[in-house]
Amino acid sequence: MAKQEFSIRKLADLIPTEADAYRFLEELRWSGDPDACPKCGGIGRCSFIKPANGVNRKTRTGSRSQRRVWFCGHCRKQFSVLTDTIFHGTKISIRTWVFVIFEFCSAKNSISAWEISRKYEITNESAWHMLHRIREAMKREPLAALFSGQVQADETWIGGEPRYRHASDKREPARNYAQTDKTPVFALVNYETREIRSRLVADVTGKTLLPAIQEQVDTARTVLHTDGSKSYLTVAPHMRDHEWVSHETGEYVRGEVSTNILEGFFSQLKRSLDGTHHHVSIEHLDRYLGQFDFMYTYCKRTDSERMRILIDRVAGRRLTYKPLAGLS
Repeated sequence: MAKQEFSIRKLADLIPTEADAYRFLEELRWSGDPDACPKCGGIGRCSFIKPANGVNRKTRTGSRSQRRVWFCGHCRKQFSVLTDTIFHGTKISIRTWVFVIFEFCSAKNSISAWEISRKYEITNESAWHMLHRIREAMKREPLAALFSGQVQADETWIGGEPRYRHASDKREPARNYAQTDKTPVFALVNYETREIRSRLVADVTGKTLLPAIQEQVDTARTVLHTDGSKSYLTVAPHMRDHEWVSHETGEYVRGEVSTNILEGFFSQLKRSLDGTHHHVSIEHLDRYLGQFDFMYTYCKRTDSERMRILIDRVAGRRLTYKPLAGLS
């Protein structure tokens, strides 16, 4: 097995103290020292504030902290590597954050909040909030380039089987997916780069799928590969070309035309949700989709490389607990 840049053992040696964990994050985010202030955006004139005793500093509550603090000569304010990131305001140690992020980037089938709670001796609520903040960093960049070339499109449904519902649930079982109350998920994958982009949709009609595709695809330069769903008849005139395979007649591959990449992605997604989390609410499902998009897109990278990519995305993605838990 190829050696990785990081591992749990190596990280334990690299960051024996909380101050070392801060330095580790500074190295990953800033390559050492900050280039600009995260509060005002001022470039340069950022200086490190050394603790008076050389080890730790007294906080406003009177406790001692190894937090590494910087000063901006432009706005005259203090900041750290945590400012305006997913770590902002955290009470959990940064060493714990680093270990959990590495584990999360290593887990193909995801990790539950209960598992993190047991391993790192934090409350389940803290672990749940922590993992959602990491998922927030995994979301694709808002200005990501549009897909072009050969693109596969497909849809699936997330949710429990009607036959397993409680006896008190009087809803009639759906005869087909057009009538189901499961949650529809639509996904696109670039055939060459294998980048996945999935999202929740209200339904899988052509009227709904067309804007979802146009949002992510340069339609004039894209050949869309789909199954034989009639929904894509609405989409086809807007694409450079549209090719499909007919699952009803047993056709799943014709040359390079198929939906097999997305079928594999959906299979992994459902196994992970069922096996690791058992249940995911619709309110948070989009964030889970972002996580599995990230893991699939970078599946050929090492765990260490995925960790570096994730740390590059932590800025500007603060996620507070009350709105997340529906308490605000």
